[in-house]
Order: sequence, then C-alpha cells, then structure tokens
Amino acid sequence: MNAPSLLNYINIRTDFKPGDIGYIIYLHGRLYSKEYGYSISFENYVALGLSEFYKDYDPHKDRVWICEHHDKIVGFILAAHRENNTIQLRYFILLPEYRGIGLGRKLMLRFIDFLYEKKCKSAYLWTTQEQVAAASLYEKFGFVLTEQKESTSFGKPLIEQRYDLTLSN
Repeated sequence: MNAPSLLNYINIRTDFKPGDIGYIIYLHGRLYSKEYGYSISFENYVALGLSEFYKDYDPHKDRVWICEHHDKIVGFILAAHRENNTIQLRYFILLPEYRGIGLGRKLMLRFIDFLYEKKCKSAYLWTTQEQVAAASLYEKFGFVLTEQKESTSFGKPLIEQRYDLTLSN
C-alpha cells in the first residue's frame, strides 16, 4: 500500500481506552532503547509524565491523539495545559513503518488547530539533538529552538533541546 492510501486507513482518536497508557509507555521504552540507546530511565520518565498527565487530565484544556491502524496503536501525541495559557507538546511517537507517510504532519496540524481552538498564547516541547526529523517538523510549524542543556537523564550523554512557538491569535 502506498503512503497516501495508508494514511487514509489510520484512525485518530482523542480519548484514552484501557491499555493505552501502558502501551504508549512500552512503545517509548522499546523504540528509544532500540533506536537511540536510551536506558530504562527514559521509560520511567515517560511513565511518570503520562501518569501525571492522566491524573490532571481536563478534556477542556488537554488533548491526546492516538493513531490506530488495524486496532494497533501506531502513533501518539498529546497537548498538556500549562500556566499562562500555554500548551506543552509531549510524547510524540510514530512506529518506524508509519514515518514518512504524512502522519506526523497530520498530527502537528491537529495540534496547531487545538492551540487556536483553545486560544493559547504559546506552546513548547522538549526533545533531544538526536531527534533531527522531529525537530525539522517542529520548525516547519514555527517552533524555534530556544534552549539547550547537557543531560544524562536517559542513561547516556545527550543535549536536551527546548522549542517554543508563539501564536498570534
């Protein structure tokens, strides 16, 4: 199946179902270990963050986009409300076989639409210097690199990067 037609068969839902949180944590742990050599500390970081998100989840201020193909989660992104009418983009992940088909762009469009719908002033995200393709996508949507810091939080030396987006409503 070619990329444009595959994209048409991916369902994107905005609600959690039992098993979703655990599976999303699992995907992050497995993929980031395999692709970037991150330790289990990264999986724990994702688990703690998703637990916090779900505990404070407000459907009027927060959003998840869960991508499914044949009832299997193949992608995920969330928008978490923060102070001062700001949103944090977190846990953006796509299975390797679903990259490069336009799904990341589609999720970013939904994220940006959500920001405008909620009349947000700004958004931000944290990533690492290894996420070159993701950073390129963020920049295409107007995010700007604003901060960098050295870290060993995920079991290896890396550079954490913050990207910010200011909206004109």
